[in-house]
Amino acid sequence: MTDKRDATGEMLLAIEGIDGAGKGTLCRELLALAQGRGIRAAALSFPRYEENQFADLVARYLRGEMGAIDQVPVRYAALLYGGDRFESRADLLALIAAHDLVILDRYVASNMAYNAAKLPTAERGDLIAWIDQLEFTMFEMPRPDLTLLLATSTQLAHRMVGEKAARSYTRQTRDMHEADRDYLAVVAEVYGDLAKTGGEGWLTVDPMDQSANLRPAKDIAASVWRHPALLNLAG
Repeated sequence: MTDKRDATGEMLLAIEGIDGAGKGTLCRELLALAQGRGIRAAALSFPRYEENQFADLVARYLRGEMGAIDQVPVRYAALLYGGDRFESRADLLALIAAHDLVILDRYVASNMAYNAAKLPTAERGDLIAWIDQLEFTMFEMPRPDLTLLLATSTQLAHRMVGEKAARSYTRQTRDMHEADRDYLAVVAEVYGDLAKTGGEGWLTVDPMDQSANLRPAKDIAASVWRHPALLNLAG
């Protein structure tokens, strides 16, 4: 396998989208594609259930043990998700140092979208700025070089969640977020706003083809790989 690090440097890619969007599948496809091209690549998924104390609290939150979505203060929920990443910071930095490409299945934008969606539109900007300050400035998490938004419809995502295997953090078929389609529709809206304001730092991908059929994950990964930042990794 050819070492590309000296020629290309490092890249941090975050994959975002609502529950059931297909983030995990795309993450695995991109990882395999990168490794097949001789690029040293690794992946990390957030929250890191069963790996740290904050992720355990996130699991309790998603099981509804702390109250309903509208009962848990947004900044408290955001601290749980941010704390999960802060506890994982050393692991993430080590992956970045040892690889050309690190792919994240959820990152800071998830914290922004899911918690801002609980607020009136006029209040979302302040919370997003607060989370940005919390995670990137206070916790000193590395900013992604590119954030990929998998813009899956809530209808399709709801069906895909129903097809997921059992998860370690809940015995329920759907956690508190996954069960609320109206809430996820607002989350999708906030994600869209983040992508618009993020400019070239974001890439929005439609998982459907022109006939409204779900594209194979390999095809989606291949189209994502045509992004200049990823092409540069390949040398």
